[in-house]
Amino acid sequence: MTEMPKIDSVDIELPDGRLFVGGVWEEGTGAEITSIFPADGSVNRVLKGASREDGLRAIERAKAAQADPAWCGLKPHERARHLHRIADGIEANAERIARIQTRDTGKTLRETRALAASAAGTFRYFAAALETTDDALTARRGDALTMSVYEPLGLIAAITPWNSPIASDAQKVAPALAAGNAVLLKPASWSPLVSLELARIVEESGLPKGLFSVLPGAGREIGNLLVEHPDIAKVSFTGGTETGRMLARQAAEKLMPVSLELGGKSPTIVFADADIEQALAGVLYGIFSSTGQSCIAGSRLFVERSIYDAFVTRLVAATKALKVGHPHASETQVAPLVHPSHRDGVARMVSDAVAAGAKVLCGGTAPEGADYEGGAYYLPTILAGVTNDAQICREEVFGPVLVVLPFDGEEDLIAQANDNAYGLACGIWTRDFPKSWRIGRAITTGTVWVNIYKQFSISTPFGGEKDSGTGREKGREGIHAYMAQKSFYVDLTGAPLPWAAAQVAS
Repeated sequence: MTEMPKIDSVDIELPDGRLFVGGVWEEGTGAEITSIFPADGSVNRVLKGASREDGLRAIERAKAAQADPAWCGLKPHERARHLHRIADGIEANAERIARIQTRDTGKTLRETRALAASAAGTFRYFAAALETTDDALTARRGDALTMSVYEPLGLIAAITPWNSPIASDAQKVAPALAAGNAVLLKPASWSPLVSLELARIVEESGLPKGLFSVLPGAGREIGNLLVEHPDIAKVSFTGGTETGRMLARQAAEKLMPVSLELGGKSPTIVFADADIEQALAGVLYGIFSSTGQSCIAGSRLFVERSIYDAFVTRLVAATKALKVGHPHASETQVAPLVHPSHRDGVARMVSDAVAAGAKVLCGGTAPEGADYEGGAYYLPTILAGVTNDAQICREEVFGPVLVVLPFDGEEDLIAQANDNAYGLACGIWTRDFPKSWRIGRAITTGTVWVNIYKQFSISTPFGGEKDSGTGREKGREGIHAYMAQKSFYVDLTGAPLPWAAAQVAS
């Protein structure tokens, strides 16, 4: 590691900690939440989270707002104007949003600036998609005009994770509002501040009061309320698989639709014919950007045996050269993890893997030195010497930890890649397009990247298979995911139905 570069120490005023309860700024009455800066452990803000009573008020206000003709009576292009104004507000406050999110999560400013831009783009995309989303005449099979139309579900609970809050928030809130719903957003307790900043922007955009709430708080209290309440029509959740399972069971009791974007243990694959420079850069970015705190992180690396030793040697050298440092430093590539307790959990998983026989090729510990004191740092880590059935290859670490494994031929590779409970993403590095197509189609996953990794487009659906979740977000159909489909049959004959024609004739 090199000497810590100059740190951008611009101060900003953080949100004051009040909650946005059905369009009203109120002090929370739930359990206390402490937001810390992961780079040094300093406290950003102490606030009261949402209680059940806060959530109930938000739900009542949302019901009234969603039923008000000022919202439900709007035509699609009129709703789209609200989304464009929210996008304008995000763009106007992009630097402030980025800095709040960096304080909340420890992500580099480079990344949080990109996430703010992504959030604005998401609102613009769904505004445009809304204006071009049509109801449909269906093919006639009789003497009736048949149509399919879409209507809002009602109240949507959006539960988002701490790792990319502003982008995750937009990915759920924008299509749900576009569809004509009211939205109650529950951000993670580790990163509540940037979602509260989004609430300020939404309020200033002129969205009718009550349609949007931000309710950070304990999952067992506010989360359970949002899932179980009879007036919540759908829950969209991004987070851990075990929490997702519990939420799905709760939703099943009320036959409520859910969208679940859960964990991953994504394979990345390097064939002997790959462009090695391109593959090295892609593998590094796929696992170590965002400090590995990404559901689609490429955490299982399969390298064709004929190039395994040479590739891994170069990969280890490149990993050791990554810049680990303060999130405000422009040179930083690997920032602190979100919280000391999360960093300690990552360290425990590495220690357990080593005890079970894994070999540490680099990293495997926190960095030393005054620059890292008080921060939740962990060095980029590469492990080897295990097989695909090792625990470290089965469970999501959600940190900067990569496991490398060799493979022999396509059949062996596909079997190993699919031998996992998760199915979220996959990366393939090869110059042979037909091969990439075969492998990509054979692996059970929601997203395949070929000679690139961890790139997204709001126009392209995203979601997982197996324990990685159910449902899809993004894309034009992302709006319909928050709507109910209704069929119409309109008689064209003016005559009574033949079955009862004789009985009604007089």
